[in-house]
Amino acid sequence: METLMTVLMVIIAITSVIAVLLVLLNRGQGGGLSDMFGGGMTSSLNSSGMASKNLIRLTVTVSIIWVVAIVLYGLALRFNGQIVF
Repeated sequence: METLMTVLMVIIAITSVIAVLLVLLNRGQGGGLSDMFGGGMTSSLNSSGMASKNLIRLTVTVSIIWVVAIVLYGLALRFNGQIVF
């Protein structure tokens, strides 16, 4: 069980870093903080339509893997007897 928890913790750490990087790579959709500081003017220069769609798909996929890993880690903690409710 300790090996599973270690693997899940490594997956959570890696996907956390990747998710942060992918979110920062995505262009703003307008009306947010990026427009307030001038990011809205250059948002059309960031990437093409297909590259932007693929980046969004990759971000969503990494986020789903992150959530599933956290849920599995919580279940492993619960059924390992370390957390008692």
